[in-house]
Amino acid sequence: MSASPRAVARTAAGSALAAVLVLGSAAAASAHVRVVPEATAAGGWTVLTFRVPNESPASATTRVTVDLPTDTPLTSVSTQPVPGWTATVDRGALPEPVEVDGATITQAPLSVTWTADGDGIGDGEFQQFAISVGPLPAAGTDLVLPAHQEYADGEVVDWDQVAEGDAEPEHPAPTFTTTEAAGGHGAPAADEEEAADDATSGSGAASAAGSATDAADGDGSGALPVVLGSLGLAAGVGALAVALLAWRRSAAR
Repeated sequence: MSASPRAVARTAAGSALAAVLVLGSAAAASAHVRVVPEATAAGGWTVLTFRVPNESPASATTRVTVDLPTDTPLTSVSTQPVPGWTATVDRGALPEPVEVDGATITQAPLSVTWTADGDGIGDGEFQQFAISVGPLPAAGTDLVLPAHQEYADGEVVDWDQVAEGDAEPEHPAPTFTTTEAAGGHGAPAADEEEAADDATSGSGAASAAGSATDAADGDGSGALPVVLGSLGLAAGVGALAVALLAWRRSAAR
């Protein structure tokens, strides 16, 4: 026995609502400051791209600061120009001396700050900031890179929480883990250094919209929920169309 048009309509409406909720939750889950590493091999150089969405409907993001690790310092840090922003690398003394490749390091880059020269990142927008860093520490090292997002109205959001277990904190810090280098040694691969140099020597036009697809591909945790939510929304809309067609045929009879 086929379901009545009214029952079909109720089912379709429920499916559409569920799809909208899934899509909304996926968008919220991806609205974090994230880091997308171009490479993660120990001993090598890489380009780290920080994706910064604006989460305030009333105020623009005007400053972003990323803290660099001091227990496993990145001795080489350079910034990629971003139109409308000024980048500054803060270098200073480490809390304690660190041995890096047989040398004792007492000073290193401590943070990178991007300051908007104009309006900044507005509502519904995001920006990407890239730095070339190296050499990366030993394989299996978790590099935690806390970010601080400042808004024009004075609000500051600290993305500095480290996840414990499977649950993601409210303001997770951008993080990635280093991997074994090719051949199992710490020497940087030539193609990684060349890729990093090419990325940092490119024009600043490769920010924001020009790099949006690369960021989504490199950060599966943000792209997959959006794709699934979109599929769910499409299914809900299709079910609703079937319900309306059934209702019209019933009315015509």
